[in-house]
Amino acid sequence: MKQFIKISVLFIAIFCVFSCKTQDFAKPQYGKNETGNPIEIKKVNNFRTVGNIKNSEGRTLKEGIFYRSGHLHQLKRKSFRELENLGIKEVIDLRNSKEISDKPDQLPNAIVYKKYSAFKDEGDQLTKAKKLVLKGKVNGSDADKRMIDFYREYVTENPEVIRKIITEILDSDHPVLYHCTAGKDRTGITTALILTILKFDKATIYNDYLLSNNYRSKLVLKRLKLADHLHFLYPQMDLSVLEKLSWVEPAYLDAAFGEINKKYGSMDAYIQQVLGISPNKRVEYVKKFTNQ
Repeated sequence: MKQFIKISVLFIAIFCVFSCKTQDFAKPQYGKNETGNPIEIKKVNNFRTVGNIKNSEGRTLKEGIFYRSGHLHQLKRKSFRELENLGIKEVIDLRNSKEISDKPDQLPNAIVYKKYSAFKDEGDQLTKAKKLVLKGKVNGSDADKRMIDFYREYVTENPEVIRKIITEILDSDHPVLYHCTAGKDRTGITTALILTILKFDKATIYNDYLLSNNYRSKLVLKRLKLADHLHFLYPQMDLSVLEKLSWVEPAYLDAAFGEINKKYGSMDAYIQQVLGISPNKRVEYVKKFTNQ
């Protein structure tokens, strides 16, 4: 009987892949100018360097200094040399302890590994949230609100951790790779803060942020289509939730910057009070990471 059920489920899945009507998913907003360089490393998603962009003073960000990506749990040994060739000597993991425990980074021994989680997952909230999604207890609107709340809280709930992350990256004298799970939210916020410190304008910062949609597009669309084909397994699940959790949106980054302005008055005040970067130190960073 069990074997029959397994065969039946497999048959339905195959049947759906070829014949079931699929949902039309909304198109995300993509970055317009692909100024960063995506780097193809097997089993690592959204890996790229931030560079080739000009700040408000006309200075160009040095390329090959800041690297960002998704998790490195599936990084293969044969790809270790690629990290070494990029000059990366330090990896900063922005995930929480549960995420790291489930999918630890695979790294060369020579690379220094550090972890700083500004998102405290008390009681394994992520797992509980996934169960609610599968049971249809969360819809697209709920997911959108949760993402906005996450962005608001991330930049203000644990300011001392954010300060450590930013300081660790900016004080390094060699290329640093920082990442979270997908390389889009926590990594995106971190990059946005760094570019703000280095005096890049809003359009440039948001464009770099949205590039995660460009570089993850093939992966996300594949997952969404698979979820749609196998929707019969979890018929109560709202597929729009997966869309909200898969793409980045300007409104999310708006929420982070808006919360900073609400709580501290301005980004400049946040940079000085929370990140501990004085105006003179900020000038030093701009000169360190940009060229005329």
